[in-house]
Amino acid sequence: MEIVELKKIIKNEITRVENEFTFEERQANLKSQEVAKYIDHTLLKATSTPSDVEKLCNEAKDNSFYAVCVNPTYVNLSKEILTDSNVKVATVIGFPLGANTIETKVYESDNSIKNGADELDMVLNIGRLKVQQYDYIYDEIHAISSLTKDSKKVLKVIIETCYLSKEEKIAAVVISKLAGADFVKTSTGFGSGGAELEDVALMKFLVGNEMKVKASGGIRDLETALKMIGCGADRIGTSSGLKIIQGKI
Repeated sequence: MEIVELKKIIKNEITRVENEFTFEERQANLKSQEVAKYIDHTLLKATSTPSDVEKLCNEAKDNSFYAVCVNPTYVNLSKEILTDSNVKVATVIGFPLGANTIETKVYESDNSIKNGADELDMVLNIGRLKVQQYDYIYDEIHAISSLTKDSKKVLKVIIETCYLSKEEKIAAVVISKLAGADFVKTSTGFGSGGAELEDVALMKFLVGNEMKVKASGGIRDLETALKMIGCGADRIGTSSGLKIIQGKI
């Protein structure tokens, strides 16, 4: 898509946000066990071992989490462990900086799909977004969404909200939507900040019913998870899944 057209659409959405968006903190009325279906049970530490991943996958099966989210090296192992379950396997692309080339991200995506990934959480190129190279951002997301659509997989675009202005957040969400992503996601959990309720609400306002929103980064208890869902999160990325579903308000 041409950059002139992208800038026009983004400008219109910024105006719409200014005129129509208001933030009100909300909390979902769900039992702790009902929250499990929202959770991507996550393990992305550099020191993660195969036995750590096996433990993660078994926890996900035992507690009916929606998915596990692991580094690409453990996609095949996770798929093998979860074969006879309903738990999906998610992995990360261009993680955690988003600064890989488009070609690298496409290869990583294709390789992960071949290894059994059901969902890809891709970090967009933050530096190029900040200098308004919107056509580049569109091209990288579209290149990967073409793969995921052909293989009936799910693409989540991580926009890393902690580094973005409000206008940049709007631009990232709008481009992700136009380029064919299935989700927009707040954070890697490796940046300077994590998910914020107002950002989740803003993202949901922008995507409406056409896409979904994943909140991740710093969600460690049931109350926070319920607020994220109340403000529009369709999925919760967390390494504290067990603590959340065992928690009480």
